[in-house]
Amino acid sequence: MAVGVFELFSVGIGPSSSHTVGPMRAGAVFARELREKGLLDRVASLRVDLYGSLAATGHGHGTFTAVLLGLEGFEPEEILPDQVEERLASIAGTGKLNLAGGALLTYGVEDMVLHPLTVLPRHTNGMRFQVFAAGDGAADAEGSAGADGPSGSPELLHEATFFSVGGGFIVREGEEQSAQTELDESKKELPFPFRTAAELLGRCASKGLSISDIMLINEKASRSEEEIREGLKHIWSVMEGCVESSLKREGLLPGGLKVRRRAPDWHERLLKEDKDRDPKYWQEWVNLIALAVNEENASGGRVVTAPTNGAAGIIPAVLYYALNYAPGMDQATQEDKDDVVVTFLLAAGAVGVLYKEQASISGAEVGCQGEVGSASSMAAAGLAEVMGGTPAQVENAAEIAMEHNLGLTCDPIGGLVQVPCIERNAIAAAKAINAAKMALWGDGSHRVSLDEVIVTMRETGKDMSHKYKETAMGGLAVNVVEC
Repeated sequence: MAVGVFELFSVGIGPSSSHTVGPMRAGAVFARELREKGLLDRVASLRVDLYGSLAATGHGHGTFTAVLLGLEGFEPEEILPDQVEERLASIAGTGKLNLAGGALLTYGVEDMVLHPLTVLPRHTNGMRFQVFAAGDGAADAEGSAGADGPSGSPELLHEATFFSVGGGFIVREGEEQSAQTELDESKKELPFPFRTAAELLGRCASKGLSISDIMLINEKASRSEEEIREGLKHIWSVMEGCVESSLKREGLLPGGLKVRRRAPDWHERLLKEDKDRDPKYWQEWVNLIALAVNEENASGGRVVTAPTNGAAGIIPAVLYYALNYAPGMDQATQEDKDDVVVTFLLAAGAVGVLYKEQASISGAEVGCQGEVGSASSMAAAGLAEVMGGTPAQVENAAEIAMEHNLGLTCDPIGGLVQVPCIERNAIAAAKAINAAKMALWGDGSHRVSLDEVIVTMRETGKDMSHKYKETAMGGLAVNVVEC
């Protein structure tokens, strides 16, 4: 399936798209296969192996509990925070996992096998699931025990290895090539396929269309325009709900770092100081939205991957700016505002496709430049589009934003998506707004292209030391005392 706007913006739970949403989704796929194959009645034991970054920072990222929820059959798009708390409390209290909703097993977080220093060839975020018919499931890490194994060995009923490659996307081992072939074939069905910014700008020029127009036409290949419009409005409503939920929480964020929630106090102060929505306070409101979203994400709340959870606050913060501070918005009707939401997300999504297909949006693969950098670039494009930018100016805005996030490392303290992640979203949102404004003051011509910056980001990620890519082995993660 070609990457589209609803793949880049999907509803899930915090704190991480690659470490929480992806693993839950993989667990749910494995659970569904067990049901479909009729194996649940025969399952006696379960083994879960986590590799690389998932093992190294999984505790702080909620990976282990997300896997358990996925194995019970829960999907990240559908599960609610109350369900998360109820099921995890039950598993912890009883020591029982309800595999695929049909096989009660003695299993918990402590039973997972962690390999933090082992990186599987495809991606650092690797996970392997195995179920056995008899015995304790104590096959070796490579799953060599099976039906034809030595006497007394447990019978391996089913196994699968997945990689969480960023933004909640998962790839199954052995299916990488078929997945790429499917992607290539599905793109051929699009009216205006593009992989590079140059191709995208060429489509715009030849048809006299904007970037959001091109994206909309491509999306219409799989759903109606009304469905697209309503779907994007729903995405924005979830973003708004995320902020509202965050502003009701007070105290410390979970995880042990004792990071204080700032959004509620900031909101209260802004309501007192900016009663008439004076434009001079725009950055304080943008900061607030970004902080609120990422504090909710850090709490394991319901968020929208945009394009990842670690960068989830940037696009809603910049979209908030567009809806409240862009020229003419003080006279806008609700329909006008809905148009802004749809146009913004389509343009941002088009740029997100470029990063997803040419580079990576995974912090564990290319560092935080792939998460916060990509989100800032997408947000800059969306803002430039709704403020009347030409395709060349929109591309320039996206380029400026990423150019000044190159080399950004992913080194969260304690493996928690809190420091520096929460503040980093607010800073990157301001960068996106400035990038859009700079691009709109130009004519669209510029020396460095977006494609060149994306390739540079990809190559920088390859060259970046492993310890700066979501391993908790370098940077702030080791130089700041956790308690």
